[in-house]
Amino acid sequence: MAPGIEARLETALRTALDHAIAYRGDVGNRPIPPQITPAEAAARLGGPLNREPRDPVAVIDDMVATIEPGLNGMTSPRFFGFVIGGSHLAGVAGEILTAAWGQNTNYAVTTPGVTAVENATCRWVIDLLGLPADCGAGLVTGATLANTVGIMAARSALLRHANWDVEADGLFGAPEIQVVIGAEAHSSAFAALRYAGLGSKRVHKVAVDDQGRIRIDAFRAVMAGLKGPILVVLQAGHINSGAFDPFADLIPIAHAQGAWVHVDGAFGLWVQAVPELRGRLAGVDLADSWAVDLHKWLSAPYDSGVVIVRNRADLVQAMTAPAAYLPGSSDIWNPADSVMELSRRARGVASYAILRTLGQDGVRSLIARHCAMAARVATAVAKVEGLAVMHEPWANQVAFTCGEGAAGDALTHKLLAAIQARGRCYPSHGVWKGRSIIRVSISGCATGDADMDELLGEIGACWRDVRRDVRRG
Repeated sequence: MAPGIEARLETALRTALDHAIAYRGDVGNRPIPPQITPAEAAARLGGPLNREPRDPVAVIDDMVATIEPGLNGMTSPRFFGFVIGGSHLAGVAGEILTAAWGQNTNYAVTTPGVTAVENATCRWVIDLLGLPADCGAGLVTGATLANTVGIMAARSALLRHANWDVEADGLFGAPEIQVVIGAEAHSSAFAALRYAGLGSKRVHKVAVDDQGRIRIDAFRAVMAGLKGPILVVLQAGHINSGAFDPFADLIPIAHAQGAWVHVDGAFGLWVQAVPELRGRLAGVDLADSWAVDLHKWLSAPYDSGVVIVRNRADLVQAMTAPAAYLPGSSDIWNPADSVMELSRRARGVASYAILRTLGQDGVRSLIARHCAMAARVATAVAKVEGLAVMHEPWANQVAFTCGEGAAGDALTHKLLAAIQARGRCYPSHGVWKGRSIIRVSISGCATGDADMDELLGEIGACWRDVRRDVRRG
């Protein structure tokens, strides 16, 4: 290291913290969309690597000046796109400690402190979600990987029951696993099936109702024609409507045929944490595995999710990769026994900090508040002439559209572009029931009633402008 640089590293750390505090303190006043294009960002930040060392404080200052204009204001209380949680500041503080501690989190005997943190985080999430207390769990990058790990645990258990050791012998020649999934399941569930070697196309898709929920009659008909190992993938939180599959009806049908039931609950499973809303997911606790994000509704910093498996042994069987130089499995939840990674950061520290800060009541209040806000938005938008909400308010999602047919889709695109261009609120797009939609996802930890007022004001003002421009031709 060049002389003088080492002495500046601590100053660089403090400088970065000052910039971070300044950014978060002002994010609500900044335009939400990025202010530079991808090409402009590449021009600013590309080029050859400098040959000589540079002062780390100057590097941090330069990074902030050049990168921040290309940031999307996802931590703004008025960011309503893609189900983004907003990085709770308690989690950000925990993330700073995670980086500073620099723990490779894999086994309790080597990193007992952060392993205990991760195990406590998993237990608290399981308890909040009303799932069986003795489930196994692992902290992963998000719901896509949680779905993958859950499906791999299912694959392992289903084939083991069919006298096939998939961990030893692979899938070549293995009994065929029949996969049953809703026609409007999220893309991450299909990706997980690909990653697990089960294929995203060789599935039995089940018809859904107008809310995006699997139809019980259609499910029963599909299941009746299947034999052998069966994996059923259900959904807690349709990406557009927020609706839930009818678990109490579907899971007993699946279990009667020996099927494994996995639930993709990326954001919607958190509704289970609120006692007065838990009935919307009745029977979800009967499943065999679940996937849920922490960086969505819990607002953990990216990236963090949890895979939960009813029988911990099934999870360990599918995930553990022993080696002579590594500690063995034990009764303690070793992170390396539950996830696909051997080397990784202490992902649970940030979520632990958030859960400790909020407590059970704070988590439940956060979820309930967002659901109430979504219901308010749905009611208000439905009253606006020319706008139509496409579903009942099940959770924190509101999907609406403009007008009818192709002409209405064009209006929808114009309205969304107008709202985003003004920079104060940021809903996102989608396609559902053959229509282009505007999707409002309410999941920011800092979002309050005043932000709802502004969102509704922006929708109304921009819709008036769009209709005026259309009339002018």
